[in-house]
Amino acid sequence: MQGDFLVKMRTAYNQFTKAEKKVADYILQNPREVLFMSITDLAEACQVGDTSVFRFCKSMELKGYQEFKMVLSLSLNENEKEHSRFTGNVGLNDTFHELAQKVLNTNVHALTETHSLLDEKVFNQAIDWLHEAKKIYFFGVGASVLTALKAANKFLRIEPKVYCIQDSHMQAMVASTMNSDEVAVVFSYSGATKDTIHVAQLAKQAGAKVICITRFSKSPLTSYADLTLLSGANEGPLQGGSTSGEISQLFLIDLMYTEYYRRYFEACSKNNERTSGSVLERLW
Repeated sequence: MQGDFLVKMRTAYNQFTKAEKKVADYILQNPREVLFMSITDLAEACQVGDTSVFRFCKSMELKGYQEFKMVLSLSLNENEKEHSRFTGNVGLNDTFHELAQKVLNTNVHALTETHSLLDEKVFNQAIDWLHEAKKIYFFGVGASVLTALKAANKFLRIEPKVYCIQDSHMQAMVASTMNSDEVAVVFSYSGATKDTIHVAQLAKQAGAKVICITRFSKSPLTSYADLTLLSGANEGPLQGGSTSGEISQLFLIDLMYTEYYRRYFEACSKNNERTSGSVLERLW
């Protein structure tokens, strides 16, 4: 499928050089046209040199330009053009119907892409670590701390050893005192938020296991991660701060919660019964 190669490209995007990003941007916007372009044609269209295109191919772990075109060709979805009208970035002149469809497709695509990025081995290891940990801390800053809070709220229903601290200074203090039998789950879309990177670094230095949930496979944050779960989401110029990034992370939380509950059903069921009973009944 087209998604496989282009998803991989988006995931690796922030590790590209400036010239390679120009190449990646052009390919993402014109995948079918690129199939009929020579390496020189593509280089000229991107306003870079032939060597930059070649280095881009190498960065994508391909032998050269011909292999790149073959992989791209095999990946392309035949129905792409049919749906392209509603899959691009939101524009100032879009009709309300186009706007609604694009926002919908952005969120659906974020979920589909996150699903395609799942690594079962990494996911299962994360579940094992959560179960073995004496304490689980969910960390995030800005919009990501809301995701961390939702994760803690969800897991607290079935597992009493979960914590989430909102203040970034308190997060740093807690991370610095963690140990080898504790797990830090760190949320950051970009993987480049200074406070979040600092918390991950402190937790890692303290000996804790660090699980990162982020957009890019390589970033300042993932350099401190023992495990990385990737969330797929792309925001256009008019969609900064959209919910697609959060939706993809919430999908991973839901998946982790469900698998944890399923795997340790007896203990989780007892905890769920107790936590549910602790909440006062509604008046009506």
